[in-house]
Amino acid sequence: MQRKTISVTGMSCNGCEQNVETALRTLDGVNRVEADNEADTVEVVLEDRVSDGDVNAAIEQAGYDVVA
Repeated sequence: MQRKTISVTGMSCNGCEQNVETALRTLDGVNRVEADNEADTVEVVLEDRVSDGDVNAAIEQAGYDVVA
């Protein structure tokens, strides 16, 4: 298991947080997600088999940008 904090831009409300959280929860191996639009971050706890690319793609498909 690993815990990551990801910088995300484009979230401006609680609905945005829920969109990102829902997108990440669809990934097999994601155990916990908490988005914070005020801090522009997403905290995620996931299994080692989940790649950064999968996480970033899910966030971007939800309509938000991952900051490298």
